[in-house]
Amino acid sequence: MTTDKKPSTLKLNPGAAKKSKADPFAPRRAPVRPPGPARAKSVSASAPKPPREPSPGYGAQRSSPQGERTERPRYGSDRPGSDRPAGPRSTGDRPRSGPAAAPRGDERGWSERPVPRRADPRDAPHGAGDRPQRGLSAAPRPVQPHRPDLARVGNVRGEVRLNKRMADLGLCSRREADEWIARGWVLVNGEPAVMGMPVAPDANVEVLPQARHQQAGQVTILLHKPMGYVSGQPEDGHEAAATLIGAPSQWRGDARHPADGRRFAPEHTRGLAPCGRLDIDSVGLLVLTQDGRIARQLIGENSGIEKEYLVRVHYAPNGPHGAGVVTQDVQAVFPADKLALLRHGLSLDEQPLKPAQVDWMNPEQLRFILKEGKKRQIRRMCEQVGLHVVGLKRIRIGNVVLGNLPVGQWRYLGAGEGF
Repeated sequence: MTTDKKPSTLKLNPGAAKKSKADPFAPRRAPVRPPGPARAKSVSASAPKPPREPSPGYGAQRSSPQGERTERPRYGSDRPGSDRPAGPRSTGDRPRSGPAAAPRGDERGWSERPVPRRADPRDAPHGAGDRPQRGLSAAPRPVQPHRPDLARVGNVRGEVRLNKRMADLGLCSRREADEWIARGWVLVNGEPAVMGMPVAPDANVEVLPQARHQQAGQVTILLHKPMGYVSGQPEDGHEAAATLIGAPSQWRGDARHPADGRRFAPEHTRGLAPCGRLDIDSVGLLVLTQDGRIARQLIGENSGIEKEYLVRVHYAPNGPHGAGVVTQDVQAVFPADKLALLRHGLSLDEQPLKPAQVDWMNPEQLRFILKEGKKRQIRRMCEQVGLHVVGLKRIRIGNVVLGNLPVGQWRYLGAGEGF
């Protein structure tokens, strides 16, 4: 039997031919699990936990599931070459727990204390046996008694430092002594000296010719300081007096007949130290030297060199700008008892002054001879007795006088001169 109807074809997946390409940026879907038996739910963190068994008390034995106590092998017992036996070490007859153990907690009385455990050298780490135990302090040092009779270097023989001994002997200054010692120019008992060494009073101190030759080349300069210059370092815009030392300002009389044939050289201006100060508004004789012996002689602690000054004064009982200032014939109105105070009885900086010679040179001028030199001493002394200083000039230091040396000029200290 024939029919005109075409046979139909069964299509299992009609859209398979039209399936588009997968999008790489599309989100992935979780796979669908087939149905199966129900899974057990996990226990949440908020669920109640089973009760823990109480831990054993301190010192109680911890047992294994089989009821026997176990211990870990000690460190290093299982290593090759170790001489330590493996397994638990012996604890002796002392029980760790039980009725024979020491009472603990509330069972122990206040007077009972546990027996300290004996230290076992095997418990210490490797190399700890050679280290000292911490917490052990050395025996306290005995307190040394105070000895005021000892010298500063700590001896009972009266030893002092070498530089001080050389300065006391008049060989040089301390600074020069340190320089000579550093160069090896000083011998103590025939041996080279060491910086800062103490020497006994009977020690033999020798100075080599090199030091003597250097000292012979040092100069001492006498300067007639003008007003407006400071004695030491420059200050407040004022120049130092040492800047006046040079060939143009050398006194002509000294240049024609120099001391010991000495001619001016630039090295003569190096290391010049002023021996005693003169104020900015004072003039007169100022000594500058490279020789430490002269500096110590003039300004040392035990110096007794006289210094002579000419001082012009006004009598101002109410101050220099007050009423009753007398500028002429001051000697006639100045009380005699106050002149006696100038000679002896005044104090500066809470220290009494040494006796001084004070006399009238003329009705307006005094002459002072002092053996000390405190800062602005004469001006401060005059203020205490109602005098106002209007001029001050130093004319002599020891045996050396200013003479006819012009203001602002200088000369060398002669070979036959001495303070």
